[in-house]
Amino acid sequence: MTWLSFSRRSTDQATTALSAQLSALNRSAAGRGSTTTSDWAVRYLSGAALPSGQRMIIWLPGGVRFGSADAKALLRDPTVRRLMSSPPAVTHSATIHTALGPARVLTSPILEGGTTVGSVLVSYDLSASESDQRRVLALAAFEAVVGLVAAVAGTYLLLRRLLGTIRRITTTARTIEEGDLDHRLGEQVGGEEVAELAATLDLMLDRIDSVMAVQRRLLSDVSHQLKTPMTVMRGHLEVLDRTGIDNPTEVRHTLDVVLGELDHMRVLIDQLLLLGSALEPDLASLGPVDLRAFMGDLAAAAEVLGDRRVELGRVPDVVIIVDEAKLRGAILNLVDNAVRATGDDDVIELGVLHDGSGEISLQVADSGPGIAPLDRPKVLERFGRPDTETRSGSGLGLAIVATVAEAHGGRLELGTSSHGGLCASIVLPGSVVMSVSAFEEA
Repeated sequence: MTWLSFSRRSTDQATTALSAQLSALNRSAAGRGSTTTSDWAVRYLSGAALPSGQRMIIWLPGGVRFGSADAKALLRDPTVRRLMSSPPAVTHSATIHTALGPARVLTSPILEGGTTVGSVLVSYDLSASESDQRRVLALAAFEAVVGLVAAVAGTYLLLRRLLGTIRRITTTARTIEEGDLDHRLGEQVGGEEVAELAATLDLMLDRIDSVMAVQRRLLSDVSHQLKTPMTVMRGHLEVLDRTGIDNPTEVRHTLDVVLGELDHMRVLIDQLLLLGSALEPDLASLGPVDLRAFMGDLAAAAEVLGDRRVELGRVPDVVIIVDEAKLRGAILNLVDNAVRATGDDDVIELGVLHDGSGEISLQVADSGPGIAPLDRPKVLERFGRPDTETRSGSGLGLAIVATVAEAHGGRLELGTSSHGGLCASIVLPGSVVMSVSAFEEA
């Protein structure tokens, strides 16, 4: 591009200079008066001061030719003679190669009274310009080669660095795949994208490691919880086998114990299935729920779970966007815990706290013994109980409720109720609340 631009500029400059010479010649021809064309041509060429590198030839009918002082070689050049033998009707420009070298020429008719009486050729020596063009071309080629070598070298180094980083990532990933989940990629060089990829993989590995740790702990806890009733059942059956099965009282006692432990295992398995459902990352069944009707149904269900005095406190007239089935199961878990913690004629109260703009709290309160503040963090853990000697319940209920609350972007809070027992609250963010009017318009 640089060479072409330089060549075009040189040709344009030569054409401009030659056009100026033709203009001067035409002005002289127009003012020659009665002087014959031959005399005028000789006198003009003798007095014309042509710049260095420019030559002029005037061609008259009959083969008469006049040239400037250094135009003799041009007069003998076959290319020039061919151009002059057929005078053009209008000014014509061309680049030709003559005995003197490359030249830019303009040929133009000489008019007298509207009649062509001859032609003129002016030339501009392009030898110096062509030499400059060759130097420019060589320089441009050199710059292109240098640029290409630099680009190839830079690309090679960049790719080598990038591939080295990818190789390290691959090696680390293979180590992790073999079971070393504690290994991390760390900060990587090679560009922002590679560093971001490594950071994303590390975050993913952290999450996988956390999930694996939770699974290992859950399996350990489940194994421990299932081992206890199985040990109890095996022990009683072995005792029955040693004492004999002819004693109806012993058989009845053993059956009662085994059936009780089986019931305990069934409840535990049901709770584990419910916990697995609560741990699912997506709440696929989100939908609008009328809170008053929802809490009213839960209060009616609570009356069936035990002989307790169930009260329904104030419930605001709002609609919430939740997974109704999971939230219902979580609150029923709280009710079941309240039933287990209370006796006949004790109070279980369901209510909702909402100030109209912020969080909304769904509460289950009872008049039982409650849970001491120091024991509350423990009971939120899986299989955690305030009294390790007590085997009532599976120890999963509050863990399930906390998981459901977290899946909705909320949390589970434990406090003391106005009845003196426990108050368990599922606190949901204000984003789940939608007014009734807005729901009806939708």
